[in-house]
Amino acid sequence: MKASYWEIAQSGAVRCALCPHACLIPPGGHGRCRVRVNRGGVLELPFHGRLSSIAVDPIEKKPLYHFHPGKNILSVGFVGCSFRCPFCQNHRISQDTGVPTREVSTGELVAMAEQEGSFGIAYTYSEPLVHLEYVLEACRLARARGLKNVLVSNGFVNPQPAEELLGLLDAANIDLKSFNPEFYRQEIGGELEQVKRFLTQARGRIELEVTTLVIPGRNDGPEEMEAIAAFLAALDPAIPLHLSAYHPQYRYTLPPTPAATVRRLAEVARRYLRYVYLGNLGAQESNTVCRECAAVLVRRRGYQVSMPGLHDGRCAQCGTPAPIVGV
Repeated sequence: MKASYWEIAQSGAVRCALCPHACLIPPGGHGRCRVRVNRGGVLELPFHGRLSSIAVDPIEKKPLYHFHPGKNILSVGFVGCSFRCPFCQNHRISQDTGVPTREVSTGELVAMAEQEGSFGIAYTYSEPLVHLEYVLEACRLARARGLKNVLVSNGFVNPQPAEELLGLLDAANIDLKSFNPEFYRQEIGGELEQVKRFLTQARGRIELEVTTLVIPGRNDGPEEMEAIAAFLAALDPAIPLHLSAYHPQYRYTLPPTPAATVRRLAEVARRYLRYVYLGNLGAQESNTVCRECAAVLVRRRGYQVSMPGLHDGRCAQCGTPAPIVGV
């Protein structure tokens, strides 16, 4: 299938315009994502419709805490990625296009979501944005059938394709991996400013949540966390921030992030943001409380979810509107 967002360059090469990498791809070559290929001067998609992962997950696993809590969602993954994170927990599919895949048309995918009783489809696991054409087609079909569309992504995409996708999305969790431009460039091969731009473009249009993986000695300083939280608060102080504890993965052998570090950074972030959640710290409650009276609105322990403090979208105790969508 022919790709979108590219132009003819010189000597048979093509220039991909999907993401800020702007890869110049020679004949027979591929972009950094490995899934967009120059065949005879045309940018094509040899992995279009090839899914590496299909599962029904709790929406909290994305993680999304303010969007249809307690519900399950059909979740699908692909191969390839625009980043090279050396700590990626899904590196077997993000950094390798040779893994087994299954061809699933967008019509079959939507039918599968309906058969599973899912309220929507989550595009996740590896980087879905490098498969934008498939995601857009699936989103259109899903929306026509009354299903919700959820993106879990690094947020590294150019403004025009982002605009096309945002018009079809209902929610997203975007990784904000650091607030250090050098970390983005040297460690993962990306650009912080482009991710910030996507977050700015998405605010107020979809249910937007953000995740930062806290890595010892890399992004665990209080000054950096303050910068992350201040940036998000300037967009909207009600954006939920998930601080996830790092554990050794892929090429990183650093020791796991101490729980005390994550808790300390959460306190820094809460000076700016109303909702800060901790993850990857074992079985503990991660609740949403009313910002006025502190009553528990949504109680979470792992993926066990209850909503003791919600009534008609408001706090049952004081009547303040709840920040929760889909209850």
